[in-house]
Amino acid sequence: MKQDEFTKYERARILGARALQIAMNAPLLIKISEEDLEKIKFDSLKIAEVEFESNILPISIKKPFPHKKEEKLKRPKEVQISDKKIEEKEAKEEEEITKEGEIMELAKPEDEAEEETQKEAEREE
Repeated sequence: MKQDEFTKYERARILGARALQIAMNAPLLIKISEEDLEKIKFDSLKIAEVEFESNILPISIKKPFPHKKEEKLKRPKEVQISDKKIEEKEAKEEEEITKEGEIMELAKPEDEAEEETQKEAEREE
């Protein structure tokens, strides 16, 4: 594989594994002069990068592909509700609303008018 075909994570994994091997005195796969080794200060990661860029590393990566499904997609079944059931639900909801309204005492326009007249009378006094 060429180095362009690897993701950044695969590249990091390959370089790290090879640098570890080199740090544990594994033989180098490419001939590097003593001067070049001194320039890179015998850094195993730099040596691994040189080997990686020269495409001589015997490390391969297996990329699994997702399994294809041959099944046809099925649509979910829609639950059909009859008009009678909808009307029954609406009637129940209306009953609940009216019961709650009786408990909470809905505001009536006449009551508001009476309150305003009382406030005006208090202001005049």
